[in-house]
Parts: sequence; C-alpha cells; structure tokens
Amino acid sequence: MKRVAIAERSNWRARADEAGFRFHTIDGEPYWDESAYYAFTLRQIEDDIEDPSLELHSMALDLVGEVVASDELMARLAIPEPFRDWIAESWRRRDPHLYGRLDFAYDGHGPAKLYELNYDTPTSLFEASFFQWQWLEDQRNRGALPGHADQFNSIHEALVERFGQLAAQLPPPLYFTAVRDSEEDQGTVSYLRDCAAQAGLHGASIAIEDLGLSTDGRFTDTDDVVIGSLFKLYPLEDLMDEEFGLALPGSGLHLLEPAWKAVLSNKGILPLMWERHPGHPNLLESHFDDGSALAKGWVRKPLHSREGANVAMHMADGRWQASDGPYSGPNIRQALHPLPEFSGNYPMVGSWVVGDHPCGIGVREDASAITRDSARFIPHAIIDEVQPSVKIYV
Repeated sequence: MKRVAIAERSNWRARADEAGFRFHTIDGEPYWDESAYYAFTLRQIEDDIEDPSLELHSMALDLVGEVVASDELMARLAIPEPFRDWIAESWRRRDPHLYGRLDFAYDGHGPAKLYELNYDTPTSLFEASFFQWQWLEDQRNRGALPGHADQFNSIHEALVERFGQLAAQLPPPLYFTAVRDSEEDQGTVSYLRDCAAQAGLHGASIAIEDLGLSTDGRFTDTDDVVIGSLFKLYPLEDLMDEEFGLALPGSGLHLLEPAWKAVLSNKGILPLMWERHPGHPNLLESHFDDGSALAKGWVRKPLHSREGANVAMHMADGRWQASDGPYSGPNIRQALHPLPEFSGNYPMVGSWVVGDHPCGIGVREDASAITRDSARFIPHAIIDEVQPSVKIYV
C-alpha cells in the first residue's frame, strides 16, 4: 500500500458537474482530492480487505438474532424499550437490507483492524462507486496510470443488482428521503434512486422534513399518499427520538435500511463481537465503557456517533486527543490502534458490502488521527507488477 502523487485531471470539476457530483468541495474545502491515490496490490485487496470483510459481516449478522432475543443486550446497546419488539420482528421477518460499510485501519502489512460498522446510513457511496472509477478510466486513458491498473470496485453493478432483488420485497410506493439542505446526502440519495431505476425499481423523492403522519398512524407524502417503503439516509436512532418516532412500530412502513440495522449501526456491537471472538485478528479489543483503561491505550466512542465526533483517544504515554460533537450517552472503549500515517495524512479504508457481498473500497483521509467529517476522499488503484512474457522457442 502506497500513497502516490499524481497530476489532477484538468477537467475533473467539469466531469464532476456532468455527473451531478456537487459536493466535491464542502464549505470551501476540498472533499474530493485526486492529487494523490492509494496503490494496493491484488493480494492486499483480496486477502486483507475483501475476505475479512465477508467474514466480519457474517459474524455481525450472526449476532443480530442473539441481541434481538435479549432485553439485556438491547439495554446494553441503549435501544429504547418502545422499539425493541419492532426491531426484533424486523429481524424475524428478515426485512431486506441494501448495503453497509466496514471501516478499517490498514497499512498494507498485517491484518486490517475493524474500527466500526456503518450499517445504517453509510456515506461516501457515489464517490466510491462512480466517480473514482471514472477517475481510474481517465487516468489510464491519458497514460498517467498503467493500462493494467484496476480498482476494487463493482459497487455500482452490485447496487443495481441488489435493487433488482429488492423490487418484489418492498411494498409500493417507494420513496427516498434525506435532509433537504444536505447537498451531500441529497446527492447520495439521487444516485441511489438512479441505481434503483436502472433495476426497474422507481421511487419518488421527499425531504425528511416533509414526511407526514395520517390520522391512523401511517407515514405520508405531501399529497397525503401513504408511503409503503422508505429509503432513508437519516440515522434510525434519530428517527426514534423524533416526536413522531413512536409511530414507527405501528405504521406498517418498510424501512431501507430495515429496523434491525439499529443493532449493527450501534458501536456496542464491537464489544459483543470481541466477547464472542476474542483475539480475532481483524478485531480490536473492545468493552462497554466502565472507566477502566487498556494497557496500550484506548479510544472512547459513544454508542451513537458519526463522522468521528465525540471520540477521545488516550495514548499509552498519557497523551490524548479528542474531537467535539453533539453526541452523548453510553460509550465503548476500544484498544488503541492508530491509523497509518503517509506524510501527515491518515487514511481509513471503507469496505463496502452490498447485500451480503464485499464489492469495493473507498479511502477517506484526514490530517488528524481521528477521521472527521472534514476528511477528504482519495481514489485508489490496484497496481500489480506485470510479469514479463516468456518466449518459447521451438
């Protein structure tokens, strides 16, 4: 794994505008950054990222049934009591799911270490799926990358295929929703709507602020049409905390991601995975926060936090680093395993799972060891040495 400087495409902003990638710059700062890329070998991708992603995904799914069958475990995850039966029933029905992202610390040597699961509202999807693939093709075509350069990226194809599988399982009408004024979330939702449409599954768009509630407790659009299925790029724990959240269990609304993802989007799943698979090479020792320290340093994270907010990192020598944010409540403690550093840059590898299959990665890079919402997206490429051809003389 290497960080390699490369000249930007002179027309990349025009290419972004053509593709509807309007959030490549956020608050005046670059989000998409193609002044460099991360180079991996095929072995690193297959053995160190893809295979562990499949195994960890299966391990996490195995835990869901155990959690939803136990009030004690639900309480440890701070899942509100009024929603527990609803979440459990969602799992018993095996309500279909779309995607998720596993975040790894990885430097090209040794096993990748799982930081967390983003299985409810994972972002950076459009840029991981479409735009970095376009970057790869353009850079190969202009000779900046070798012709054999590849990418671990079949995310788009996997999404279209998965939406095709979901078409018969989601009650109509289908809507896609996100916060009205979030350009990044709206861009991601628009991309997913397009993927669904390519699979023949057509859905309307509605801002999360415009969702209504009928007198009989069903969710509606602005014309009072009852919504059958809702893809929501909005945290489920926040939905449950909204005033109308108590209507969710009795509304008949089918959510994508489904209610049972509340178990896997919760950082409490990490100590549960460690308890059941202690010493697993891809897991970091994790515990529910009881105030005790871990010998080689530790990181404290709220059960519900996103984009690196409210993370406290305590090094073994007593130094510490923390990030601000709006999250509070119970925490976990995870053994300290710092991100690798490449010339002052700290990359985190996000491994995408669509349905139940790993299908690509995206790399987000920060100038801090805590990956925050200001992290940049850096494309990647698989660059293996080409073996010389062997001439056979007869």
